Amino acid sequence: MHVIVNGRAREIAPESTVADVVRQTSPEERGIAVALNGEVVPRADWATALREADRVEVLVASQGG
Repeated sequence: MHVIVNGRAREIAPESTVADVVRQTSPEERGIAVALNGEVVPRADWATALREADRVEVLVASQGG
């Protein structure tokens, strides 16, 4: 199945979830925000199944000044 993750095409396994993509994108789940097709996905809903051509944005909080 093909999805767009952070603006790049990616092939993922069928039945993958938002949580699966987060684990593939970031080594740690703390400080992460996720949007699916432009809508924020609360952590409680990361079990949401992805569909062909979904757009996922995984944002990692970072410190800076």
